[in-house]
Amino acid sequence: MTIKIGDNVPDATLTEFIPVETEGCALGPNAFQVADLVRGKKIAVFAVPGAFTPTCSAKHLPGYVQQIDAFRAKGVDEVWCVSVNDAFVMGAWAKEQGAQGKVRLLADGSGIWTRALGLELDLNARGMGTRSQRYSMVLEDGKVTQLNVEAAGKFEVSDADTLLAQV
Repeated sequence: MTIKIGDNVPDATLTEFIPVETEGCALGPNAFQVADLVRGKKIAVFAVPGAFTPTCSAKHLPGYVQQIDAFRAKGVDEVWCVSVNDAFVMGAWAKEQGAQGKVRLLADGSGIWTRALGLELDLNARGMGTRSQRYSMVLEDGKVTQLNVEAAGKFEVSDADTLLAQV
């Protein structure tokens, strides 16, 4: 079953590569529970089929990095990019894209959260395994208030400008 507006997002563990050790976060991959991260917050989430892939690197992630101040001005506490990659890959991509401190790149390495959302994408025929569909959504205290799922191979409704207009 696919998540829809009005649903609460399922809980799962996502990992984030932390480049600088801080109190409470060790250097390297750190695990976070979705339920803890969303509690009491407004979060813009977008998902990509893969870090370092053409559309994701040229358009999807850069749009959110460029619009971070506009999201914050509209009361968004955090912007997340989720992908079925590991935290090391997501950390390297965040560095390469200048996303650190702006967009949280959260790894769903085994696709558990992606499958729980019902938004997995079978790319086995292309040698990429099971990935995430391209989508965006707004979460308010864990509840989906906006959801934009792309048609296969498209990049038309999950971009930063579209989601920003919906916040």
